[in-house]
Amino acid sequence: MSPREFGKVAVLMGGRSAERPVSLRSGERVLAALKAKGVNAHAFDPKERGIEALRTERFDRAFVILHGRFGEDGTVQGALELLGIPYTGSGVLASALAMDKWHAKLVWQACGIPTPRAELLTRGSDMQAAVTRLGLPIMVKPANEGSSIGMTKVKTARALAEAYALAANYDSVVIAESFVEGVELTAGILGEQALPLIKLETPREFYDYEAKYEADDTRYLIPCGLPPDAERIVQDEALFAFRALGCSGWGRVDLMLDRSGKPYFLEVNTSPGMTDHSLVPMAARHAGMPFEDLCLRILELARLEKGGERVG
Repeated sequence: MSPREFGKVAVLMGGRSAERPVSLRSGERVLAALKAKGVNAHAFDPKERGIEALRTERFDRAFVILHGRFGEDGTVQGALELLGIPYTGSGVLASALAMDKWHAKLVWQACGIPTPRAELLTRGSDMQAAVTRLGLPIMVKPANEGSSIGMTKVKTARALAEAYALAANYDSVVIAESFVEGVELTAGILGEQALPLIKLETPREFYDYEAKYEADDTRYLIPCGLPPDAERIVQDEALFAFRALGCSGWGRVDLMLDRSGKPYFLEVNTSPGMTDHSLVPMAARHAGMPFEDLCLRILELARLEKGGERVG
């Protein structure tokens, strides 16, 4: 498509979630890239303006670069469906499902997709019993947050209650998940293909918020170090895990390879970061696609849903 064919494009950024600062950074880069390509693109922050303004201001298409609640969880997608405005990324159900790590995990388990053992924690949980069942270390995380917000790597049984309390500040649903020792990988998804895998290395306890967005000592290895045939297998499995949740358009699948080389899938991001530290742009660049072209391709994939399918 030529830039003019997109019409007037809203770049949805900011929003009301705990990931608002990251979304604003992502959105500014996307906005600049689309404008550089000649797209009639405009910033639109749903926290500052009612979503109905998209219709009254005659926007033709939306690039959703909101992260977290009220942007990545199906709510904005549902509003865009009602307004009849094609949008980037996954549809309503897939967005909601991918955002909810617990229910995404249940779907993967039903599909035979390997994912770390986990259970829900509540204020009344027997923390020692959870440690006995899951073993240590344990990752504790809010079910409906991203960017590693509210996450803790628990190494001792006595630390589990405090980790639960931190996660519960962000969500009423808290997951305790067995930690998989091994290599952390991420697979960007663009259309019908998985981008080159990236291996993540950080001196921190895990790939947390600071390692993702602020630290200078995080290492991103691409090529990831796997033999080409092994990488293709993991890419195919990541694409299957993405599709199993009904996701489409673009996104990112995070996983661990244990010491035997078996992948364990952690989560899907349906609106990944697009900052200068972000992984999908990095993988696309390695595949020969500059950032501006990546943004244009994502915009080309904008759709509305109908009958459970994505249609133009």
